[in-house]
Amino acid sequence: MKVLVTGSAGFIGGYLVEELLGKGYEVVGVDNHSKYGPITKSYDSHPNYKLIVGDARDVDLMTSAMMDCEHVIAGAALIGGITYFHAYAYDLLATNERIMASTCDAAIRAHRQGKLKKVTYLSSSMVFESTDHWPSAEGDERKIAPPLSSYGFQKLAVEYFAKAAWDQYKLPYTIVRPFNCVGVGEMRALGEVEVLSGNVELAMSHVVPDLVQKILKGQDPLHILGGGDQVRHYTYGGDLARGIVLAMESDAAHNEDFNLSTAQGTTVLELAEAIWRKIKGPDVPFRYTSDPGYEYDVQKRVPSVAKAKEVLNFEALTTLDELLDEVIPWIEMAVDEGWI
Repeated sequence: MKVLVTGSAGFIGGYLVEELLGKGYEVVGVDNHSKYGPITKSYDSHPNYKLIVGDARDVDLMTSAMMDCEHVIAGAALIGGITYFHAYAYDLLATNERIMASTCDAAIRAHRQGKLKKVTYLSSSMVFESTDHWPSAEGDERKIAPPLSSYGFQKLAVEYFAKAAWDQYKLPYTIVRPFNCVGVGEMRALGEVEVLSGNVELAMSHVVPDLVQKILKGQDPLHILGGGDQVRHYTYGGDLARGIVLAMESDAAHNEDFNLSTAQGTTVLELAEAIWRKIKGPDVPFRYTSDPGYEYDVQKRVPSVAKAKEVLNFEALTTLDELLDEVIPWIEMAVDEGWI
C-alpha cells in the first residue's frame, strides 16, 4: 500500500518514513523544507520513496498527492520547544490551522474519489496541558479545561478536525498523541531566535538537546528551566514511529485515539543528572542552578498507556539510558558540525 506522510523531512517524520519503508510500504512525503531547509535523508534514494517539495497548505497539491494513497499520516506542523510556544504563539495557531484545514479538505476529496481509507492525525500530549489529575487517559481532553497555550489549543483543534470530518463526511480517522519525542535528527530550525541560558546561547529546541549542548560547552553549574521537578515521559522516536504505524494499520483503531509514550516518568532534574554523568563521568560533581520558568512549562505530563497496549499491543520499551546513549553522540557531532 501507499502512504502519504506530511512533514516527512521533520523530526518525527524521519522516523516515520524509515518505519514505513522498513515494513514494505510505498511512501510519498510532502514537505516544504520550511523548518530546517533542504536536508538529506538516508532514505532519499529508496526506490519506494518519493518526496514532493511543496506546502501542505496547498489543497490542490495535497489532493493530487493523496488520490492514489490508501493512508495519510498528517504530521506537518510548526513545532518546537517551550520557548517556541511563546515566541511564535500566533504563527503556531494560524499556520497549523491552515495546514490542518488543507489536509482535511484534500482527504475528504481523496476518500470520495480516490483510494484513501483513513487519516492518522498527529496530536500532542499538550492537549492535557490543563489537567489536574494523572495519569491522563484518552477522553480526558474533553473533560478538563482547554489548553492555555496556543500550541496546545491548536493540537486539540486537530482532534476536533478529525472528528468533525468523520461526523459530516465519514472520513475515517485515528488520533495519536506522542509524548516528548527524543531521538536523532532534530536540528536548529530556520528563523529560530537565540535564547540565553546562563552563559550559553541556544536555539529554541527541546530539553534533551539543550541540556546536552550546555554540558558539552562546559556550563557548570548547569542551568535548568524552573525547579527541575517537572515530570516528563521521554519517548524514543523509533518507538513512537512504530506506534503510529500500528495505529494506522489497526482496524481496531478506526475512529479511536491513543496516547503513545513510555511508561517511565522522569523529572527534568533526573534527566539533567543522567546526561551529566554520561558526558562528565561519575567523578565530576553535578551542580545546577534554576532559571525562571515559562508560563506554559507544564509541571506534569503523565500518560495512561493502557489503551495503546490493549488495542494496539504497543509498548515503548526503549529506556532513557538507551536513548541517551544514541542521542548524545549524535548531538555532539551536530554541535561540532554547527547543525544545532
